[in-house]
Amino acid sequence: MNQNRPARLPTIKDVAHEAGVSLGTASKALNGQGQLRPGTVERVRAAADRLHFRPNRLAQSLHRANSLTVGIISTDSFGRFSMPVMEGIEDVLGSAERSVFMCNAADDPAREKMHVDALLARRVDGIVVTGRRTDARPALNLGAARVPVVYAYTQVGHDPGQTVQAPCLLPDDFGGGEQATRHLLTLGRRRVAHISGPPKFEAVQLRARGYLAALSAAGAAAPLVLHGAWSEAWGREAAAQLFGPASATDALPDALFCGSDQIARGVTEALHALGLRVPQDVAVVGYDNWDVFTEATRPTLTSVDMNLRDLGRQAGQRLLDLIDAGPGQGLGGPLRLPCRLVVRHSCGAPVNEEAPDPRSSA
Repeated sequence: MNQNRPARLPTIKDVAHEAGVSLGTASKALNGQGQLRPGTVERVRAAADRLHFRPNRLAQSLHRANSLTVGIISTDSFGRFSMPVMEGIEDVLGSAERSVFMCNAADDPAREKMHVDALLARRVDGIVVTGRRTDARPALNLGAARVPVVYAYTQVGHDPGQTVQAPCLLPDDFGGGEQATRHLLTLGRRRVAHISGPPKFEAVQLRARGYLAALSAAGAAAPLVLHGAWSEAWGREAAAQLFGPASATDALPDALFCGSDQIARGVTEALHALGLRVPQDVAVVGYDNWDVFTEATRPTLTSVDMNLRDLGRQAGQRLLDLIDAGPGQGLGGPLRLPCRLVVRHSCGAPVNEEAPDPRSSA
């Protein structure tokens, strides 16, 4: 006997023989089908465990008319925003025993088409598209394929004349900007300025609108919005414009809502260099809740968290629902999910780094 010959993997026929049932009964018991006695199902599954039997996924997928696989296409090569989204998607798909094919399109249409063609050739049951920004992008070109698609942390334009729309899950940036500004106002700050990124981005526009809405509702001082790059350097420059010797206003801001944590860290550094105390003289709130910056900033940075992992979970569940519903079922369109404020030391409020999701207090 050849001792080096690998042992044969057990088959479902072996399980049926071990359990003393027919092949059809063993198949039904392992797949949760048919009307079988609980004792029979238990006997078959116990036999499968003893033999270390593992179901043939390919055979199962052919039997069920699906592949038990899902594709994820990302345009975010850096991964700052797409990684937590993808982790949330995998949380849900893994629980549903769906395998995931990860594809990085890197904002290259030709590369994206190559990935789409490869996923369709593998007969994936659905596709999730995610990216590094929430601005509108072209819809995936699936040709004649009727595969459900969900967009997460990105979106596509929607034709009101279409019956079926692609679901697009996005953070509520308007609500996040409003929440951050309202928090500063409730702390007694009355001159809140907003320092953010390039105004061409939808997220920048929505955060600024939320800021303006909160000021208006509180009857606070006239708004002051500065736009620049997504960088610490811009944060330092903006703080110098507001508080330096050449400052154009006598009524200096007593709070700053920054459109990103990166900008907020630069702002905080500049305030220290100018001899201003954070938060005693100027309270600071950032956006993204990126621990690389929130924990490195001194004092630690209060920030808006977009709940991206939860957004990914909801995207994964939405895709599973569409797969179960069948081709052409279910309405979509944009769905904006709440952000939450994570309070640390930079705003002057009691620290609550485990701030609850606002949906739980409704």
